Amino acid sequence: MASLDRFQHLSGRVFALLGGRVLVGQAARFAMIGVVNTSVDFGVFLFAITFLTSSLVAANVLSWTVAVTGSYALNSLITFAAESGRRLRLRAYAGFVGSGLAGLIANTATLLIAARLLLLPVVVAKLLAIGVSFLVNFSLARFIVFRPRPSPAE
Repeated sequence: MASLDRFQHLSGRVFALLGGRVLVGQAARFAMIGVVNTSVDFGVFLFAITFLTSSLVAANVLSWTVAVTGSYALNSLITFAAESGRRLRLRAYAGFVGSGLAGLIANTATLLIAARLLLLPVVVAKLLAIGVSFLVNFSLARFIVFRPRPSPAE
């Protein structure tokens, strides 16, 4: 029982350190916006792979490029409104895109590994890749691009 108490205490401290309820709320909003952007990403990907190119990488980069712009705008105005001041800024957009490149790399690597090495159907591989990139993108957006602003007292 002492181990369980220690775990609960430690997890409570980690939860508070990471932003507690704010973090959970932001993750939920990021996920909801992510559903919209995932639909855009997935739709553009399927269109590209069907009509524009047979290259998984080219279709994936194109779909990501379209979706990342919508993601930045919605997350700046909704998810990270306090941190961004609800303003769209070129510098913040560049940072969001830059950090999103890590998500794109994770997404593309997962897609290729799942489709080519694990031989999963491309649609399943793409869905798996989206899940991996969510984890990377939220972490970088929350802790690097949209760092909490210091309070006026600080």
